[in-house]
Amino acid sequence: MSSTHHKRRVRKAVFPVAGLGTRFLPATKVMPKEMLPINDRPLIQHVFEEAREAGIEDFIFVTGRHKELLEEHFDYQPELEDTLKARGKTDMLEKVQDSEMPAGRLFLTRQPRPLGLGHAVWCARELIGDEPFAILLPDDLVNYKQGCLSQMIDAYNVHGGNIVAVKDVPRPETNKYGILNIGQDDGHIVSVKGLVEKPKPEDAPSTLSIIGRYVLQPEVFDHLAVFETGAGGEIQLTDAMAKLIGQQPFHGLRFKGDHHDCGGRLGFIKANLAYGMADKEIGAAVRQAILEAAETIKAGGRDVAAE
Repeated sequence: MSSTHHKRRVRKAVFPVAGLGTRFLPATKVMPKEMLPINDRPLIQHVFEEAREAGIEDFIFVTGRHKELLEEHFDYQPELEDTLKARGKTDMLEKVQDSEMPAGRLFLTRQPRPLGLGHAVWCARELIGDEPFAILLPDDLVNYKQGCLSQMIDAYNVHGGNIVAVKDVPRPETNKYGILNIGQDDGHIVSVKGLVEKPKPEDAPSTLSIIGRYVLQPEVFDHLAVFETGAGGEIQLTDAMAKLIGQQPFHGLRFKGDHHDCGGRLGFIKANLAYGMADKEIGAAVRQAILEAAETIKAGGRDVAAE
């Protein structure tokens, strides 16, 4: 394939939102975990805004059961808007309108059973067609003035092919992540020679871990489709991506910004502290509250809940 094929504009993004959110039960019994708020907006809106900023036009949600709230959140809310208008709350009205999806740009497809990330992406194949696309996992947030996906699109416009967002993790933790086997590394862009899913620390080819941001060529579907007939376990996106290496350019981007894994309670709380501190209205008060909590801990304040 010619290199021009691999620099076609990235217009579509897939958001895999079929997960059950078991780590947040009972909060996620009825509410999708993607609707849990980080500061003033749900996880899904943070990644929607990041994708929109990167020039994405079509937003594809791969959903499961009980995810209607996700659609509702991005819909036009006339009663709410009328009430805010009537009360003169223009700043709130702007926030609400900013969270709406442009008409005809939200596409929904179902992942009937949770067979892994690769399968979720495969479920979107008809909506993607034969063009490059982005994947954003709402569990992962990157806090920076230029969104992570926008940084990746800039890199894609130079290198084409496939790009994953990567960061260094402590070596003892490589068995939790997809890890890169790398060629050249200029501290910003790395060329990818191989991908290993959850290697033992002693076997890991590097400590560069993929986080939930991808720009991929449509050929990845050819490899995902093979797994679709496979039995049993999860269908891994990493395995399908690995087959593109050597066929097409494949790079990792060391993105700028702070990465928060909001998929577990601790990361979720840390993200709320970080985004709370960055909030123009309440940031100073949040910092003050953190300092007060730290003083209590230092003074040997007992953990009431643990008693």
